[in-house]
Formats: sequence, structure tokens, C-alpha cells
Amino acid sequence: MFDRSIKIAPSILAADFANIGAECRAIEAQGADWVHVDVMDGHFVPNLTFGPAMCAAIRPHIKGVMDVHLMISPVDVYLDAYAKAGADVITAHVEAGPHIHRTLQAIRSLGKKSGVALNPGTPVEAVAELMDMVDLVCVMTVNPGFGGQSFIESQVTKILRLRQMIGDRPIHIEIDGGITVTTAPMVAKAGADVLVAGSAAFKGGSVDSPAPYGVNIQAIRAAAEAARA
Repeated sequence: MFDRSIKIAPSILAADFANIGAECRAIEAQGADWVHVDVMDGHFVPNLTFGPAMCAAIRPHIKGVMDVHLMISPVDVYLDAYAKAGADVITAHVEAGPHIHRTLQAIRSLGKKSGVALNPGTPVEAVAELMDMVDLVCVMTVNPGFGGQSFIESQVTKILRLRQMIGDRPIHIEIDGGITVTTAPMVAKAGADVLVAGSAAFKGGSVDSPAPYGVNIQAIRAAAEAARA
């Protein structure tokens, strides 16, 4: 059932890679709604992270939504592998290839929710003709490739315009990059409902001491919900 309630999606890019399965269990137990997996190829973005095998390995440790963000190019040839690995949502970048409409068709044909991501320098109009093909639009509020970057405030205007463009369609607006208790209210008020948080979600905690994860997640959620009130 679709709803626009605030959902916090911690990015495992900020987790302890040596304990990645336990980290997934810990963040869900501490209140995470989705688990966000940042896939980077060292080509489309200047970093290298997780392949399909890693996604398949962590899938049994995730009870809820596994949200796989493909920062890779080409993307189409890997969609089947990530679908088989257990992704619930597969997001591809509008900038990653010449035929994003075909990519989104392919994701849906695999029985997955389809997402499209926009880099900070890409105008919102790039997804105007895709509204009936997507379940989620991800607005990058940092340049993709690394965690821990500063939030780009000019993207708030893009979120507002996107929210107007979506209207009453059942499409999530996800924000990825620089989400903290300070920036969460800005994007929630503009219309976002899925907030990806990396270091802000994982700071101060560990698998052996996960309580800070819950404190962090609740603080981000409360700040976002208060901005909507």
C-alpha cells in the first residue's frame, strides 16, 4: 500500500563492511524503514562498492525493503542480476544511458519497483516524460560517488518542482545525500518522503552497541515530520 509517510533508509555505505549482515539487522531493529544499497562502478561515479553477490548475501538479513541504487553505466545488462539478488526497488540514473524509458520498462518487467535518479546538475524536466514509468524519483543532493558530502541546498527547489509534477501519482520522492536533522526538514517540507541517511544514521553506534542508530533514525524522522506539520 502506497503512502507518503516519512521513511528513513540508512545507506549501508556508512556501515561496518566487516559486519554488513549484522549491520542490516541492527538498523532495522532500531527503526529503519528501508535499507539503501549504493552500487558504484568506478566508471559512472568515482568509487567502487557492491556487486550483485553482496546484495544476494545481505538479502536474508533484511526483513523490509532493499532499495538498490545503481550508480553504474551501462546499467541495463545488470538489472536481471540485481533483481535476482533480491532488490525490491531498483533505481537507475537518467544520465547513465541513452534509453532510460527502456531501462524502467525492464525493471518493471522483472517484477521490481522502478526508480530513476537525478544528479544535481540534471534538471527535473529530464523525468517529465517518465511519470507513468516510475515508482520512485531519487533526487541527489550531493554529487554521487562518496558518502559524507555536504547537502546542496539548490536541490530543494528541484524537489518542490518534482512534487508538483508528480501530483497525485503514487510515486515516492527519495533524497540521497547530506541528510541530517538539519536538512531533513527542508526536503520533507518540499515533498520528499524517503530520506537516505548514511553517516547521520550510523554515527556513534556499532553492531555491539546499536542503540545510537535508533536515536539517530528517530531524530531524523522527528525533524522531518515536524516540518510537515
